[in-house]
Amino acid sequence: MNIPSASAWLITLCAASLAAAQPAAHPAPSQPAAPPLDWKALESPLVRNHVQLTSRAQFVRAGEQYFSADGKWVVFQAVATPAQGAEPDPFYAMYAARLDAFRDGTPTHLAGITRVSPPGSANTCGWFHPKEPWRILMGSTLTRPSDDQKSGFQVGARKYVWMFPKEMEIVETFFAPAWDAKPDAPKPALATSPAATLFSRPNYDAECSWDSSGRFVLYAHIEDELAMGRPDANLYIHDTKTGKDHAIVTAPGYDGGPFFSPDNRMICYRSDRKGDDLLQLFVATLKFETDADGVEVPVGIEREFQITDNGHVNWAPYWHPSGNFIVYGSSEEGHQNYEVFAVEVSKDQLASAAKAADGATVPVPARRQRVTFADGADVLPVFSPDGRWMMWTSQRAPKAEGESRPSSQIWIAEWTGGASLSKEK
Repeated sequence: MNIPSASAWLITLCAASLAAAQPAAHPAPSQPAAPPLDWKALESPLVRNHVQLTSRAQFVRAGEQYFSADGKWVVFQAVATPAQGAEPDPFYAMYAARLDAFRDGTPTHLAGITRVSPPGSANTCGWFHPKEPWRILMGSTLTRPSDDQKSGFQVGARKYVWMFPKEMEIVETFFAPAWDAKPDAPKPALATSPAATLFSRPNYDAECSWDSSGRFVLYAHIEDELAMGRPDANLYIHDTKTGKDHAIVTAPGYDGGPFFSPDNRMICYRSDRKGDDLLQLFVATLKFETDADGVEVPVGIEREFQITDNGHVNWAPYWHPSGNFIVYGSSEEGHQNYEVFAVEVSKDQLASAAKAADGATVPVPARRQRVTFADGADVLPVFSPDGRWMMWTSQRAPKAEGESRPSSQIWIAEWTGGASLSKEK
């Protein structure tokens, strides 16, 4: 898909402004209303059998949802719909639930929704332990965050500000239903408390996930010093065995939203590397050192690859289980209508790009495909472990009474795009 150049956009804008300034000789005839967008048909080449998993009746907003390693459970952040006349909570709580009630092989709703975060706390980025789904990792303040906070990430003068609470820590919590589903499993000490800090560092720590072994935690950490006049987040890997934190990506600017690749040899992430509020996507191959037990410990990166380099906000990259491509949300269609795209990051493509470049960061001319086409934001896409389902956060449902735009809720659909992208750009 080609993106119009800045000059072409400017010419179009000027032409439209000039035409608007000219008096019309005759009143313009009224135009019939545009037919409703058939997003199911437009999306059918890649996703089908759409199902809305959460609703406005349950949550004022819900999203950033992830599967457990066995694909049976979902963890997500949400603000519960309050009783009539009451105000909703100001912060996201963390919830977990069972993906249930399959109809013709398609999940229809979330069952047994359970809050797993402490009352009053701010929470983000939940993640299931790869071997023990009753253990959930998340960023949490544990208590109500203070009002005295450093500024967060903001796109230009837009109202939305992504705050970085200084109390935010990497926290583990216990999800009883997943443990009850395996009654022979030993109950961890974690179950005796609602949440416990996995490790503690000054400033904001969040955007966390385990690798497939459960030993290493990949996360974002806000440094003490600013970069380009704003908070500087870098990527680290915490070794739960040794307690060491290895700096992985330390370039100036906000680096965040990282995930291990399916084989744990690479990571994907987003970065405000230029300090222009336009997040771009990167992947990097990890550098390893072997410990005394013969385990390869990720301690840095060998090579970094830049996957997008455009005038848009590109964020929330997530690997397909094949490792051949990632999906992400982008403002390419406008800041009121983020859409999901897929971009190729196969090992062969990265190796080819590395041969043609000498710098520390390698630009990759990657193939892309647009995935979603509905009005309203479609963001935070993820795949089930078997690659059969894509789950994401969407505003495509009808507006509730009193809403100026539809609320963000969790959707799921069957992925029909296979394990590699087509030749379409």
